[in-house]
Amino acid sequence: MSTTLDPLVPGIPTPTGRSLADLVYDEIGILGAVEGERSFRRRLLEMGFLPGTPVRMVRNIPIGDVLEVELRTSRVSLRISEARSIHLAAPVQP
Repeated sequence: MSTTLDPLVPGIPTPTGRSLADLVYDEIGILGAVEGERSFRRRLLEMGFLPGTPVRMVRNIPIGDVLEVELRTSRVSLRISEARSIHLAAPVQP
């Protein structure tokens, strides 16, 4: 699978238009860009949400507006509204 690279940042894939909230159960995606308020972006980057990092959807609970993803060796729960500001660079087959 080929992904396009961001011309402004060498080696970082360009976002695809899908967000973290669009992943389905057990689907893996590559993180592209994080949008939002500066403090929100900084906190996610500190937790490892870096461009080019693989992330897997573990659980999506629409009633509680919560989803759980696996990132490296950690599991992180996010609001679906927050996950929409995390863009994917490329989907990966499980």
